[in-house]
Amino acid sequence: MDAHLTGARMMNMESQEAQITQAASWLKSSSRVLCITGAGISADSGLPTYRGIGGLYTDGPTDDGIPIEQALSGEMLAVRPEVTWKYLSQIEAACRGAGHNDAHLALARLEAHLEVCILTQNIDGFHHQAGSENVIEIHGCFDQLQCMGCGHARKVKDYTGLSIPPVCQRCGKFERPNVVLFGEMLPVQALNRLYAELDKGFDLVMTIGTTSVFPYIAGPVLQAAQKGVPTIEINPGETEVSHCVQLRMRQRAAVVLPQIVARYSA
Repeated sequence: MDAHLTGARMMNMESQEAQITQAASWLKSSSRVLCITGAGISADSGLPTYRGIGGLYTDGPTDDGIPIEQALSGEMLAVRPEVTWKYLSQIEAACRGAGHNDAHLALARLEAHLEVCILTQNIDGFHHQAGSENVIEIHGCFDQLQCMGCGHARKVKDYTGLSIPPVCQRCGKFERPNVVLFGEMLPVQALNRLYAELDKGFDLVMTIGTTSVFPYIAGPVLQAAQKGVPTIEINPGETEVSHCVQLRMRQRAAVVLPQIVARYSA
């Protein structure tokens, strides 16, 4: 590993100003950047994180007496769609009315200067809303519904006025959101896009607001670190990749990302 990367590990102990300077420096020497985002990047939009600080389901089982992961599983949707939809609608209601924030806008501004690929676990659509174009929504998006019977798809603004669970107007079967539930396979098209981007290689990998518990989220960070590619983590808390990143910034994305991009553009 390059000496400057090894030395950068010490940045965690230095000032945020020095960290911003280092992050901007790496951006200036990069042509392709991978940004991996999770619930934390949308927290400043008023969205609750999933299980983190201020999360919707931090206190054990749901009011149905089952773990939220079981309630939001493909298996539960198949046998008791009303249970899965109950919690899907709670999450959607908590997100309703929110929009992209300064962190999303900062990443969108980078696309004017660099090849930026955003791999997001979020299903809120905020990256597209902010203007980013090369976005891989690995878990899908809330605003797209698909019939579990005939396959008819439609787009909705929000879940206001929907019956829970919603019913297809064409065949009468239940609809589902085009999102990946627990126990389900990731969408092949999104995975193929990710593999193609990874094959091209990146000069910098940034992980932003995600605990990186899934292998396909942590993997690109771990692989980059092993290859000596600069890696940055922006997250107030400890994550599965905190131990291996070269630059760890314990700060909210909406606070520090605009500063990094402004320093880069200066």
